[in-house]
Amino acid sequence: MISKTHAAKTYIMLVLIVFFAPIGDVLLSKGMKQVGEVPDWSVAALIEIFISAFTNSTIWLGIGSLLVFFVCYLLVLSWADYSYAAPASAMSYVVVPLLGYMLLGEALTSIRWTGIIFIFLGVILVNCTPHRTTRRS
Repeated sequence: MISKTHAAKTYIMLVLIVFFAPIGDVLLSKGMKQVGEVPDWSVAALIEIFISAFTNSTIWLGIGSLLVFFVCYLLVLSWADYSYAAPASAMSYVVVPLLGYMLLGEALTSIRWTGIIFIFLGVILVNCTPHRTTRRS
């Protein structure tokens, strides 16, 4: 049986995962829109884009957010089954379009809203299962 403390730390880490992964992705997207498109594939253009990207603070915030996500994900995988952690962390797929809409001004069509609802319901269904069904090795 899973202890309440164990379940609580799993939920806390999953909330952090669901928050930091989409924030990191949105910040990277916003930062790369600030940098601009690659005009051509010449070495000089690629070096210019590379320098612009790595001197952009928004991109660094995105990288930092994704690093926090990665550490939290590793921690969850150390004590919960992958078959639980991966689908539960998919709640970030619900957060991404909402952040895209609110922070980047992207449009959300009815078909995307339908997909978001299905993902949300799937995550709820996965949450009804135990966090760990395997024995520790």
